[in-house]
Amino acid sequence: MPNPISGFSKLSKSEKIDWIVSTYFSNKEDAKSLVTQYWNTDKKLQKLHDEFIENTITNYYLPLGVAPNFLINNRLYTIPMAIEESSVVAAASKAAKFWLDRGGFKTEVIATEKIGQVHFMYEGNYKELETFFNVVKPKLISEAAHLTKNMERRGGGIRAIALINKTKDLENYYQLHATFETLDAMGANFINSCLEQFAQTFEREAKNTLENNIDIVMSILSNYVPNCLVRAEVSCPISELKSKDIKHPEVFAQKFKQAINIAEIEPYRAVTHNKGIMNGIDAVVLATGNDFRAVEAGVHAYASRNDSYASLTHCTIEDDIFKFWIEIPLALGTVGGLTNLHPLVKFCLELLENPSARELMQIVAVAGLAQNFAAVKSLTTTGIQEGHMKMHLMNILNQFEATAEEKLKLVDHFKTNSVTHSAVVAAIKHLRS
Repeated sequence: MPNPISGFSKLSKSEKIDWIVSTYFSNKEDAKSLVTQYWNTDKKLQKLHDEFIENTITNYYLPLGVAPNFLINNRLYTIPMAIEESSVVAAASKAAKFWLDRGGFKTEVIATEKIGQVHFMYEGNYKELETFFNVVKPKLISEAAHLTKNMERRGGGIRAIALINKTKDLENYYQLHATFETLDAMGANFINSCLEQFAQTFEREAKNTLENNIDIVMSILSNYVPNCLVRAEVSCPISELKSKDIKHPEVFAQKFKQAINIAEIEPYRAVTHNKGIMNGIDAVVLATGNDFRAVEAGVHAYASRNDSYASLTHCTIEDDIFKFWIEIPLALGTVGGLTNLHPLVKFCLELLENPSARELMQIVAVAGLAQNFAAVKSLTTTGIQEGHMKMHLMNILNQFEATAEEKLKLVDHFKTNSVTHSAVVAAIKHLRS
């Protein structure tokens, strides 16, 4: 067991690496070589990466792929996706191509409201607190004006502040529940700054008015944004679903709908179902420099909003029309944060023709819907493993350090043979023997 280290953050990057490899690795030279191998040769770019987070020792790369042919509201997009999982980009591309000739994806932003809360404790009379809040509310807004003036100039800012009584759930617990419009910014810093100003004003004024003191616990935005909502859908006559792998459209449509119905009522299925949706969503969120952890947390909370975890997508068959859609909360930004710093984020946003936050919400929702359509289509027709394992083939070949010539032969072999890990291993051994 290594000894604790003090002052680690004050060490240079080289000193940090030297301590790590000497403390944890048996082959110190190989470990250090691997870490430095992933440094960017452009020193200015590497310095930029080093300053994104703390205690940086190297860069951790993810593949950046693209999925073309997405027709969204009659506009064609090529969508960037940063992800390590095989078959995700291929599935999204396949779904995009499928719907390209069937009207494409239709989207709309339902709302863009974001939320922050000041959490506090108060042991006094609620009516007195309520009266005080109504009096002090204009001052809460006015004293935050130095923070909101630029946002207000562009049409955003504070939308509302409410006093929420939560004492039935936790003794003496109250909230200032605030809503915001942050336009093209994700808005975390803006919201948190406003909340801290609210707390400061509220606590100061309470000391001069209320008999009991207010105890501020914390001031923080919420990543649960059920009113920052976007909808994406596809639809067509059932007969138009016919394709190379859909021979009987009526049967496919019914089975597809049944699969969605199962995910709507069965949490064990819904979790995996929604994970597939997030394969598409996270990949675009990450590629565009947004916070995929915040998006994940908010989306899964939304999936649980009706007291049971359920599917984020839905399907209907009415009057011989197949309709498949998603409504999902997405708090995204196209200015601020990494969008102004990371060169590949800039590249991805330009690839998307520099969308507004509202436009990016729609693109990301479509990526999730396309991913889910591809997955459920595979599950209800050929099964998911056939396509997934063929995409996974290259990973297995790389594990066995297959040469370029071996890869060509084995890829050709598995065009007509089922891909399993054991089958690939056997084929490699046979080829090498």
